[in-house]
Amino acid sequence: MAGTQIPDFKHTPVIDQVGVEERIARFNTRSIKKEAKLQGLKLALSMIDLTTLEGKDTEGKVKQMCYKAMHPHDAIPGLPSVAAVCVYPTYVKTAKTALKGSNVKVASVSTAFPSGNAPFKVKADDTKFAIDNGADEIDMVISRGEFLKGNYTFVFDEIAKVKEICGREASRVRLKVIFETGELSTLDNVRRASDIAMYAGADFIKTSTGKISPAATMPVTFVMLEAIKDYYDKTGIMTGMKPAGGISTAKAALQYLVMVHETLGSKWLSNEWFRFGASSLANDIILQLEKEARGVYFSKDYISVD
Repeated sequence: MAGTQIPDFKHTPVIDQVGVEERIARFNTRSIKKEAKLQGLKLALSMIDLTTLEGKDTEGKVKQMCYKAMHPHDAIPGLPSVAAVCVYPTYVKTAKTALKGSNVKVASVSTAFPSGNAPFKVKADDTKFAIDNGADEIDMVISRGEFLKGNYTFVFDEIAKVKEICGREASRVRLKVIFETGELSTLDNVRRASDIAMYAGADFIKTSTGKISPAATMPVTFVMLEAIKDYYDKTGIMTGMKPAGGISTAKAALQYLVMVHETLGSKWLSNEWFRFGASSLANDIILQLEKEARGVYFSKDYISVD
């Protein structure tokens, strides 16, 4: 961040919640025609991070998910692979082997996911273990307790330290910073967390772990997109966005893409800069693509759950 003025995080922009809701309502009224809808559905599929983060995860489950990541549905030709799979650090090596030769990235959660309640040495070791096993991306959680106490310097410093572990060179592991917006309570806090993460070096900002409700919502995502826009205007640095949790329909995914395009522009409409953390979304997109192609819906029984 050399040469970039770090702001006073106690005085970040105040969010007009009514104004945000009015903007969201306008995004949701946009009409998407057939050809654009088809392109949008395939784009959304290519932006998904397929995820399994359960205590009952096994190598077999991870391998199955990796196959689906590369082959979302064999009955429909020409489908793109998804962007990444997201697993616990212990399954990074399994996923990396299963995905060999593909363009699908391996993302790993770290820093005592999902709570973030651990000494920094534990968080650092967690991150290093994932990277040593081949992770392309790290999804870290912030210390929400420290954030809600107003200890913004603590949060900033932790993100910056994890960024150093990920590296800053061209071959670096990309860092996604998870806020758990359902615990931050207010849109003002979401905006403040976005600014802290970006100035600390986040490559992506991410709404949620998927373990807390509410997870991703359009108002929260819009506030984060506006923060990305302001940061880009000030620094010229692009930051990615990942809404995660609660996005399960193709219709909702298209509404998110409209919001991204109208807020940030077409440069962000690729899986390099926008992701969906929503595994069940893939199946609904596949159903909609089948409907667009053949005029009839697949039965959900013909689509793998994982």
